Amino acid sequence: MTTPALKAVQEAILEPDLPIIDPHHHLWDLRAMMPMFPEPRHRFIDTLVPVAHYTFDQFNAEVAESGHNVIATVFMECGAFYNAAYGDALKTVGEVEFVNGVAAQSASGMYGNTRLCAGIVGHADLLQGAGAGEVLDALKAAAPDRFKGIRHQGAWDADTDVLGPPFHAPPQLYRDAAFREGFAELGKRGMSFDAWILEPQLGDVIDLARAFPDTPICLDHCGTPLGSASYAGKLEERFGIWRESIMELGKCENVMVKLGGLAMHNCALPEAGPAAGVGSEELAALWKPYIETCIEAFGTQRAMFESNYPVDRWGATYPVLWNAFKRITAGASADEKAALYAGNAARFYDIE
Repeated sequence: MTTPALKAVQEAILEPDLPIIDPHHHLWDLRAMMPMFPEPRHRFIDTLVPVAHYTFDQFNAEVAESGHNVIATVFMECGAFYNAAYGDALKTVGEVEFVNGVAAQSASGMYGNTRLCAGIVGHADLLQGAGAGEVLDALKAAAPDRFKGIRHQGAWDADTDVLGPPFHAPPQLYRDAAFREGFAELGKRGMSFDAWILEPQLGDVIDLARAFPDTPICLDHCGTPLGSASYAGKLEERFGIWRESIMELGKCENVMVKLGGLAMHNCALPEAGPAAGVGSEELAALWKPYIETCIEAFGTQRAMFESNYPVDRWGATYPVLWNAFKRITAGASADEKAALYAGNAARFYDIE
């Protein structure tokens, strides 16, 4: 399966010299998994079909040809390349082993100057409680210099059509006692946690951050505002609810926020896709209220722009996505831009 050409939007690249660390992207090969999803497939699965095979070559080409100065990236776990031979608890180590090899390939310098996967965020099932510590140690051993922490996604909604049943976590996962016992193992090892939930669940992240004030947490995708399924047409109606939660979470000094993920089909920002030829001016107008609210809540020292590629390929090509972000921050100072586009990601994920 090859990746079809996107609907091209030809734009001059804004601020092409601005250093960027892309702190959230995936690599995967989902081709063997596609037959597992019966027809008719959920819309989210169909958004992934064009990028079912998306590994080093595909992502490196997106970055290299974008015209933006992407100096490094951080890989985010996505359930790919697990090694079943390690057993159920430790199979996630296979993903980190694979990505560490990709990072070494990139670090060779033979494929360009960008250090792909300079940081790696893996996965451990924190519902194992204290037993998750063994998995965390194995993940670290698999990539001693690059492994930074984990993501255990908690996205859930009563309407299963928002994500599709395969992607739903248990409700109120981040409040579960066993989960929190496992979460405590991160703090013992100085590891970070990426939180992916949906907008109505932001209270779960607030409660978790307050319970573990010394553990660094990053909220992914602006908290994932919803505009699909039973939330279709309700973005404006729910904006105030989302904003209130974001402002409250911003009071937690151990939390940072990723500015992006808004081109996912779940958000309907834009509503059409995949990569429907929407330009950066239109995208900037759609995303600006969410991104500016996040920066207001967290400040320019606790926010970082992300691509969420290839998932956000649904709504934006890689060069247009970063152009949209740069339009939103056109009035920011040089120091603020340095922090939002690279410095904060380097600090949070300990990337030189």
